[in-house]
Amino acid sequence: MTEIEPFKVLFLCTGNSARSIFGEFIMRKVGRGRFATSSAGAQPRREVNPYTLRVLREVYQLDPAGVRPKPVTEFLGQSFDYVITVCDRARETCPAWADQTVVGHWSSPDPAEFQGTDEATFRYYQAVAGQIQRRIELMCCLPLASLDQGRRERLTREIGEKEKLSQPI
Repeated sequence: MTEIEPFKVLFLCTGNSARSIFGEFIMRKVGRGRFATSSAGAQPRREVNPYTLRVLREVYQLDPAGVRPKPVTEFLGQSFDYVITVCDRARETCPAWADQTVVGHWSSPDPAEFQGTDEATFRYYQAVAGQIQRRIELMCCLPLASLDQGRRERLTREIGEKEKLSQPI
């Protein structure tokens, strides 16, 4: 039996401080070795948002030690099976990728724009992470290795239309 190489996935957003970080870490956990994940930002922030780190630790029991916002330019020239934008601004500025790369858009609201108490803000970050998690779970259920590129692209885009989160909680 031959071992299948993990699918390489890059999550992109503007600041690489919340949504794309959630995508990178949650897919790594949920995908159980099927995916090699990275994240980057079009205009990366100086640091990962503290609420992002708290959600990853407290809700997902993940250790994000050493995680840092990275510019998308750090990944140009690398090949990815999937590039998934998780914010509308990143979608607009997403660089072109190789023809064999499936590009999908899974828009999520920017939790950094939420204004509320400490606990309400934490819950909102958790809600955004949960939306991304449900989309990742849908993707992980697909028999990706047996699908042609066109079908993988269509299904990846359809996942972005599911699990809408429009109003702050």
